[in-house]
Amino acid sequence: MKRSIKKTLYTGLIIFLLIQLYQPARNESLEQDVTTDFTNAYSVPKNVETILRTSCYDCHSNNTNYPLYSYIQPARFFMERHITEGKENLNFNEWGNYSNRKQKNKLDRIAKQIKSSEMPLASYTLIHRNVILTATQKEEIINWINNITKNEN
Repeated sequence: MKRSIKKTLYTGLIIFLLIQLYQPARNESLEQDVTTDFTNAYSVPKNVETILRTSCYDCHSNNTNYPLYSYIQPARFFMERHITEGKENLNFNEWGNYSNRKQKNKLDRIAKQIKSSEMPLASYTLIHRNVILTATQKEEIINWINNITKNEN
């Protein structure tokens, strides 16, 4: 029995070490077209921009700030999946490439998801406590979005 446990642990260690060799490309863009960024499409108040960059941009832009644990699999795999899905749904760096209709829909969805606490994801805030939005921060973003959409109509 002890021999099979040792063999299982040894095999598990070998597998763990081997999966460390798989390191997906990082979400880092050295050549950034800043003209399409969300902050260039609107006059974003500094406080709102800071909140969005802190709580949203890691998964919803072309540049992610990677923590130390991102170098270890399988954490990196799950993180990359979150980033890929996040960018498919919304990419603040590509905002200027969206049609006006899509931008309006995205603003509406941002406000709704923040209001309902769907974003940032609970699985992300579990480790990244600094991205959790306070009631005041939620209100600032939602009020700003409401003002933008009201002025566009």
